[in-house]
Amino acid sequence: MAWEIGRTGDSGLEEEFQKLTARIGAAQHEDGYLNTAFGNPGQEPRYSNLEWGHELYCAGHLIQAAVARLRNHGEDEFTRIARRVADHVCDTFGPGGIERICGHAEIEVALAELSRATGEPRYLEQARLFIERHGQKTLKENGFYYQDDTAVRDAEVLRGHAVRALYLSSGAVDVAVETGDDDLLEAVRRQWDRTVARRTHLTGGMGSQYADEAFGRDFALSPDRAYAESCAGIAAVMTAWRLTLATGDTRYGDMIERIAWNVLSGAVAPDGRSFFYANPLHQRTADPEPPGGQALSHTLAGGHRAPWFNVSCCPTNLARTFAQFAAYVATTDDGGVQIHQFTPCTIDTVVDGSRLALTVETNYPEEGRVTVRVDANEGGSREITFRVPSWAEDVRLTHPDGSVRRITPGAVTVGRIGEFAPGEEIHLDFSVAPRWTRPDPRVDAVRGCAAVEQGPVVLCAESLDFPGGDLDELTVDTAVPRSCATAPSTSPPASTTAPTPGPTAPPRPTTTARPRRSRSCRLDSAPPGDPPRCGCGCPPPE
Repeated sequence: MAWEIGRTGDSGLEEEFQKLTARIGAAQHEDGYLNTAFGNPGQEPRYSNLEWGHELYCAGHLIQAAVARLRNHGEDEFTRIARRVADHVCDTFGPGGIERICGHAEIEVALAELSRATGEPRYLEQARLFIERHGQKTLKENGFYYQDDTAVRDAEVLRGHAVRALYLSSGAVDVAVETGDDDLLEAVRRQWDRTVARRTHLTGGMGSQYADEAFGRDFALSPDRAYAESCAGIAAVMTAWRLTLATGDTRYGDMIERIAWNVLSGAVAPDGRSFFYANPLHQRTADPEPPGGQALSHTLAGGHRAPWFNVSCCPTNLARTFAQFAAYVATTDDGGVQIHQFTPCTIDTVVDGSRLALTVETNYPEEGRVTVRVDANEGGSREITFRVPSWAEDVRLTHPDGSVRRITPGAVTVGRIGEFAPGEEIHLDFSVAPRWTRPDPRVDAVRGCAAVEQGPVVLCAESLDFPGGDLDELTVDTAVPRSCATAPSTSPPASTTAPTPGPTAPPRPTTTARPRRSRSCRLDSAPPGDPPRCGCGCPPPE
């Protein structure tokens, strides 16, 4: 709600926010503790079930809502409530207190964000303590699941419960950046690279196992049993964004784009009344419609969107992500603006003390043209930098004077634009023609298959397109020239499905549309000693 109010200024939503604030504040204890499931008469004592109680997890989400409120509104009663919660957490879990962790990471990233928003170093130090306690086996069971088996800085790959692992990684990046801990930052980069190269589906979906909602072993990526929880997609975007800010490496922006188009955009039904908990890439037969009027077990996720699951973390998580997605589109520094995601928008900001306003026009990903128009430039020389996706071909940059420059994927900067006049334009063009993507041969489940991608979108074959046919028997001829005429149609990503298809069947034969997953096409993401293949399994360069 805090992000959406900031985005829209909706007065009705603001009124509801104020009512919720009063209700939440009434439940807060004098020492700042805030949870209605523990610590009251007839309930378990506070922090008696750190493995599964989610007390610190819930506190973390409250604190993140307060950060959104601070950024969009400023301090008010809600942010004061959240700060009292944060102070309580520091008092209770600081040195000499309960020196353990929460079974579900989230408090780490929340405290780091709150420290950045308020300037309070105590919150950052507590986030650092929680990060360092992972691996000390302070929880009672199954440390692997909770990322309590190995210290964050010693781990080689993301493992265990996918959402937990990615929230923890996000917090670790924040702590590393704010404290100047290069070793911790490099540890997360190492884990991310190996996970993308070996444990991530074609659509960017993370967490291949229904069991424990967890990352599987390397290359265990069955398309029809892919879990790829919607919340894991959100958590992966959170981690990738922080790595983008920390390093400037465009690989992470590529992954945000892939997840956004193939996991998140189709996760909620167009009417907003049902959602995907899991996002498999391949469905062999059409599932029956889920029963109405009851919550489904998450083990039955997939096939159709459902109105509700027993655990329904995804809808609120998706809502906050969509409400704040504009924050992932562009960044600034003292030199200019960096555009990370392509969407129609206006960017009106201050660069080195002076206003710079831009309008971005595009029909991406249906078309590969992005136009940036300068609306105002009140300062000196400026730069505009684009993220050119790693899969892009035939990339051309047209300057306002009409000169054309051919460029390669990565970060590309348009010279100094201090002399630009309002109304002048820059054009970025690249091909979004369909292309075949082949899997790494070490992924047993899709050996002999091929997928069709168009721009950032992973396409799918659906039963609606083959009336009376059996998609499980579909074969494709990858020698056919790539063209829109020979590839599945590209409707907006909300109706995108996810395969890792091929000579046997591009997945998702149901009549319900859905998202996709991916491995970023980058040779530099493979661990040392591996064959020179990209994460998607594209053939090595000749």
